[in-house]
Order: sequence, then structure tokens, then C-alpha cells
Amino acid sequence: MLTNPGLYIHLPWCIKKCPYCDFNSHPLKPESDLQSYTEALVLEWQHRRDSFEEPQTFASVFFGGGTPSLFAPANFTQILGEVSLQVGAEVTMEANPGTAEHVDFGLYLQAGINRLSIGAQTFNNLHLEALGRIHAADESKSAFVSARKSGFDNINIDLMWGLPEQTLADALHDLTIAIDLGPEHISWYQLTLEPKTEFAVRPPILPKEPILAEIETKGLELLEEAGYARYEVSAFSRDRPCQHNVNYWQFGDYIGLGAGAHGKETNRSCPERTQNPHQPRVYTASATNGERRAIPANELPFEFMLNALRLQDGVPFSIFGAQTGLAWERVRPTWDSLVARELVRDNRIATTPLGYRYLDSVVAEFLLD
Repeated sequence: MLTNPGLYIHLPWCIKKCPYCDFNSHPLKPESDLQSYTEALVLEWQHRRDSFEEPQTFASVFFGGGTPSLFAPANFTQILGEVSLQVGAEVTMEANPGTAEHVDFGLYLQAGINRLSIGAQTFNNLHLEALGRIHAADESKSAFVSARKSGFDNINIDLMWGLPEQTLADALHDLTIAIDLGPEHISWYQLTLEPKTEFAVRPPILPKEPILAEIETKGLELLEEAGYARYEVSAFSRDRPCQHNVNYWQFGDYIGLGAGAHGKETNRSCPERTQNPHQPRVYTASATNGERRAIPANELPFEFMLNALRLQDGVPFSIFGAQTGLAWERVRPTWDSLVARELVRDNRIATTPLGYRYLDSVVAEFLLD
């Protein structure tokens, strides 16, 4: 049974598909019907809501995309009017600076959004062009200032590093600009070439390992000096961690609504995954036809560790059983082996600094037969 879960709502349209993007996003076309899609989201939620044994109250809501800020404030009012929120619930909307000049952020605040995530990615215009972004560096800055003036006191800036032909100085300049703006949260993550993207087909020239290592080391130092605590692999906060994402990393439950949206729900102590049709047109026509499958017991340890070990301080041992329904004894031999190699801690589900550096290898140890 879900207890104070998160709610993820996918709004799939964007102005232009970026060549590095592997999210379920689709270029906005004249025939794209955002109002009909909004009504499909409401229909899906009403259908899901009626299936629960007791009313659900959400601790967080996250509108991801795509570019959610393409939707009007009235769409968010309509959706949020259907759901019950905890007092102080975090409600995030992703915003693209390339559409921000058409946005009155104050109207989104009135609609119930209380946290913004601004997709700056970089403040270098040449790098923005290489990434296929539709905005200029100054638009990211002006979007942030506009959001602040509108009353938002919880803002994240998304930045990438390891960009085509990026130097150490370039990467640190991006971080310095973001820090100087003073957001509560910075997501700073390395560009990776994902399968089935344009960059995977035509790879750009990326910085080599020595430069990447230096960017990461110096960037982490810069963020720490500025008072941004690293609480997850690519998440840095001044006392305002993203509660919605922390729930993911703690392997908590969340409901996913919208085209291609995934969810995780616990049904009678059995964690299940849900998934909706990817195409917005198909989803809009059949919003209540998502799929559901139980997560096999032999996959649960890997899925749990894949999330929990991303948190720098990890989670208590008790969380494993609470979130997976499995006994700790199932993974104890693997954990003890990692402790002996000084890759994880012996008092908590968390890595050591060495294990954090080789996190993918640590997590892979939990791929059980």
C-alpha cells in the first residue's frame, strides 16, 4: 500500500528534440492538443485513484518533460485540483529558458507550482549550439531573475559538464555563473551519449578522461566552497534537497502519469512497476491502459542499490526490508564482501568515498541470479 508517495506527471512536448536527449519527448506540432492531453491526465488519475483502498496524499509532485512550461498555468490548476497534497508538499515544474520569455512565472506559482527546475545546461553560447539548445545563455539568467521576482524561493539550475570541446575553464565558468545566481539547488551532471539519440549516431568530440577528471575534482571543490552540499551523485543543495528525487533514491513509491511515464507501487508488500504508452497520441486516446508488472525478487536488490547508493550518505539498513520486502540476509554476503574491500560502510547502506568513485561497479555486485 502506498504511503505518502510521490507523483510524477510527464508532459512530453518540447520545441525541438535535443541530440543528446533520450527522454520521451516530442517536438510540438500544430496538431498537438495540450488541453486534450491534460484531460487524459485527469482521466488517468481518476481511474488510478479509484483503484486504491484508501485516499492518497502526495508528498511531492514533479512535472517533467519535454518542456512542461509549454503548458498554460490553467492546465496545472486543472491537474493539481484533482490531487490531495500533504501540507508543505514540494511541487516542481521543469522550465526551458527558450520558452521562458513567454512565461509569467507568477501565474504558475498561483497554480500551485512552488519549485522550478531551469534547464540552463551551460552558459556558453557555442556549447548551447553544439547541444542543439534553442536558448541563449542570457535567457537562462533572465529566466532565473524573472522566477525570483515572481516569488519562487526554491529553484534548481540544471547544468551539464563534459560537453563537446569543453575545457576546464569553460566548465568552472558555467558553475561560477550558476552559483552567483544563488539557486537553492544545482544539478550538475556529466553529458553521456545515450543509445538511440542523435549523438549516439553521430558522436561529438568530447573531452578526454584527464580533463573530465579535473573538471569533476575542481567542480566539486567549487560547489563545496560555495556552500552546496553534495547529497547525491549529481545533486547539490543549500539545505533544500529535491524531496521528490530523494524519494526515488530511497526506493520509495511514486505514481507515474502521462505518456511513457513509469511508476513504482507496492502492492501487498510486492513492489511493482507501471508504464504507460509512449506516444502522446496513443496515450491521449487510451490513458487508462497502462501496463503493470511485479519486480522479480532476484532483481530487487540491484534496483534498490542502484537508487539508494546514489545518495552520498545512503540509507539505514532497515530501509532495505521496508522497501523491498526482502530479508537483509539475502544480500549480506555481497555486502560483507564489499565491506572487506572498503567499498561500502559497515553501519549503513552507503558507500565509502572509494566506493562512491566506482559506484557502477559496486552496484553491479547486486546483479543476482
